[in-house]
Amino acid sequence: MTNDGHPSSPATDITGSTVNRRRMLTIALGGAATVALPTPAWAADDKRPGSRRAPALTSDDRKIIAQVSAERALAHLRVLSEEIGPRIGGTASERRAADYIAKQLDRLGYQVRLEPFAVADKFLAQLASPAGLPTDLNWQAGASPQAALDTTVQGDVVDVGAGAPENYPASVTGQIVLVDYVAARREQLVATALERGAAAVVFLAADGVPPRRSSTFSPTLPGSAGTPVPIPVVGVAQAQKERLRALLASGRLTLTVSTAAHRNLTSHNVIAERVGRSGANGPVVMVSAHYDTVIGAPGANDDGSGTVLCLELARVMKAIPVDATLRFALWGSEEQGLLGSRHHVRQLPQAERDRILAVYQNDMVATSWDPATLYWLLSFTGQSNRATDEVAAAGVRLGYDPRMSPVTQRGSSDHQSFQEVGIASANFSWRGETSPALLEPPYHTPEDTIAKNISLERLQVSLELIGCAAYATAR
Repeated sequence: MTNDGHPSSPATDITGSTVNRRRMLTIALGGAATVALPTPAWAADDKRPGSRRAPALTSDDRKIIAQVSAERALAHLRVLSEEIGPRIGGTASERRAADYIAKQLDRLGYQVRLEPFAVADKFLAQLASPAGLPTDLNWQAGASPQAALDTTVQGDVVDVGAGAPENYPASVTGQIVLVDYVAARREQLVATALERGAAAVVFLAADGVPPRRSSTFSPTLPGSAGTPVPIPVVGVAQAQKERLRALLASGRLTLTVSTAAHRNLTSHNVIAERVGRSGANGPVVMVSAHYDTVIGAPGANDDGSGTVLCLELARVMKAIPVDATLRFALWGSEEQGLLGSRHHVRQLPQAERDRILAVYQNDMVATSWDPATLYWLLSFTGQSNRATDEVAAAGVRLGYDPRMSPVTQRGSSDHQSFQEVGIASANFSWRGETSPALLEPPYHTPEDTIAKNISLERLQVSLELIGCAAYATAR
C-alpha cells in the first residue's frame, strides 16, 4: 500500500485473546529462528474468532469455505517474502516475483499474460558484514542517486551521532560513519564526513511517530547533482538503525556497503483469467492485489498477503462453474503511485471497462498486530458499490459484521485507479479500529516479515470473505 502500536508479546488471535498454543503451526524460516503462527482451526459452521455468532452459510459459500486454506497461501508467501524478499518496482526482484506468480496461475489453467510498462530508475543499497548481520531483519537500504553508485566499500563503523564536527573522533579515514538524518542538514552532514575521510555515510532514519516505525530511504543531495559525492550515501530504517547501534555497542563492527543504480526499468502486471459461461464478451469479476514492495521491506503483509490471497482463491475457483469471467490481477509498482493499475485501466477501452462488475482489491489482509481488529471496507469515493456490498453481505453470513467497518473513504491502493473511471471497486484490509490510517508498526519497514507481521487466522477470514463475495458476484 502506498504512503498516504506494537504487537504484544503473547501470540494472539484476531480478537486480541491469547491463542491456544495447541493450534500453533511451526514454520522454519530460512536462516532465521523458528517461529510459530496460529493455525486457523474452525469447521465451516463454527463461530469465527471475533464474530458475533455462528455463520449462516449458503450452499455457494460452502463451495469456497470448504477449500480455502491460509496454510496453502503461506507457502507462496514464504517464496515472495523470504526467498525473493523486497520486490522493488522494475528491478530483477520484482520480475522474479512476477514470473513466480505467472507460473502458479498458468499451472492452474488460467490464461496468463504479463503487461509491461516503464517505471523510474531505482537506487538501492545492501548492507553486509564479514561477521554476518542478524538474519531476522532485511538489510536492503536506499542509496542516494547523487552519491557513488555501482560500488562496494568496506570499513569499520563509527557512530558520529548528530554529525557535527565535534561529534567526530580524531580520525574516521576509511571508516563508515553512522549519522542521524536531518533533512535540512543532509548536504552539510555529508560534506563533514567527506572532509574527515569517511568511506561511506549511513544516514539513520528519525524514529517514526508511535506506533509507526520509519522506513528505509534514498537520500537526495540536490546540491551534488552536477558533481556526485564520491562515496556511497545510504538511508536505513529505524529497525536497522537500532540494530546497528546495538551491534556497535557490543564491540567492533565492520560493514560492507554496496550500492547499485537500476535504470531503464520495466515493471509488469500479471493478468490471469478464466472465461465464464457468458463467453468472451461477458461480465468480468476481478480479484487483485499488488506484489511489489518499498525498498528494504520483505512485504509479508504489504502486500504479499493480498497476493497470496489471490493465488489461493485462483486455485479454489479454477473449476467452479461461473457465468462471469474471473480475472486475477497482480499489480506491479503500486508503491510508486499505483502505476501498474493505472496503466491497466488507462489502456482499457470503454467497452472493456463496462464489462467489469466489481474489483476486489486486497492490500494488507493478514497483519498479526493486535490492535488491527477491524476489517475495513475502503472506497475511494466513500460510497458503497457492488464490491463493498458483496463483502458486507458475506460478512453478515459469516457472523462477522461487528468486526467490519462501514464503507469508508480512502484511496492509496489500486481500487482507486478503477473508481477514478467509474468502475465498482474497493480495498479490503485489516487495520486499527479508530482509523484506516492506523497501520501496524512494521508497515513499510524491514520488519514486515512473516514472523513479525502475519496472522494466518486473519488471512483465513480474508480468504473466506473475498472468496464468498467474488463467487456471489461471478456465479
